Amino acid sequence: MPRPGEKHAASGQASVELVAALPALALAAALAVQLLLVGYSLTIADGAAEAGALAGASGRDAGEAARDALPGWARGRARVIAGDGRVRVEIRPPAPLRPLSDALTVSSEAWSRPARGSGG
Repeated sequence: MPRPGEKHAASGQASVELVAALPALALAAALAVQLLLVGYSLTIADGAAEAGALAGASGRDAGEAARDALPGWARGRARVIAGDGRVRVEIRPPAPLRPLSDALTVSSEAWSRPARGSGG
């Protein structure tokens, strides 16, 4: 049978455990958000590379088209390399530290050939 002071001690223990678990929960949430940002960066890199390759196939500037396909926040974090029908887009996802962002850089590549009869 519980003594009068034991119930209060148990509720205090739960509070201590909750406070101790909060940093771990915050870290897990930060990691989940970072993974989502990396996945989103890869998705927009894929789209930009494909847009550049399609533009190159139609005779337009592939690099410019790939940069134009990126959202504004990603343009300063992206590197676009276009030539010989290939378009490569590298994006540094947002991260709290620059070295972490550099380490998580994602890239996508697409290629195409000029359409027949387009002066090639």
